[in-house]
Amino acid sequence: MELTVYNISGEETGRTVSLDDAIFGIEPNDHAIYLDVKQILANNRQGTHKSKERGEITGSRRKLKRQKGTGTARVGDIKNPIFRGGGRVFGPKPRDYSFKLNKKVKRLARKSALSYKAAENKITVLEDFTFDSPKTKNFLGILKSFNLEGIKTMLLLPSTDTNIYLSARNIPEVLYLNSKSINTFDIMKAQRILIVETSLNDISEMFENQQAVNNQNT
Repeated sequence: MELTVYNISGEETGRTVSLDDAIFGIEPNDHAIYLDVKQILANNRQGTHKSKERGEITGSRRKLKRQKGTGTARVGDIKNPIFRGGGRVFGPKPRDYSFKLNKKVKRLARKSALSYKAAENKITVLEDFTFDSPKTKNFLGILKSFNLEGIKTMLLLPSTDTNIYLSARNIPEVLYLNSKSINTFDIMKAQRILIVETSLNDISEMFENQQAVNNQNT
């Protein structure tokens, strides 16, 4: 797939780049995307929820009334779950929600997500740029040039540029990422993806290295 390279003013540079079909042109696997997103969200859960059970409630252990002869149901102490303020039955306990997912599946999920965005023409390639100083106004100018104001946008750069990061971090719709730190959830969540031209090589290199490591382990 050939894409036109733009400058930060939204103008065509007259150059094109070719997206790697092995990354941006595969048949998307929806189930792999589902599993990877599920794992990412599960790993982000704190799992610190906790409710007090009957034995953890502060209160008297005195039996409220005699067992028989009252004409009503038998009850124990005030910490009985049927009473207001009593302990909770089978309440939530701290737990770890994370689970294992094979690296091949995660790699397939990222490729599938990128292929979806490429097929939907939601990827724009920018020529390399930088800012002399951090100014949010400068980055808003880029968004305005591509009519991306108010749209969830992911910006992928080959390395961390402090001035660009500081310019973009105050814009709630913009996610700034190193091109080697992409994940399926962020890709699918983004409505548009801006990729700096040099980042394409980093993305290809990342997947090649992961494939090489996998081949060594098998």
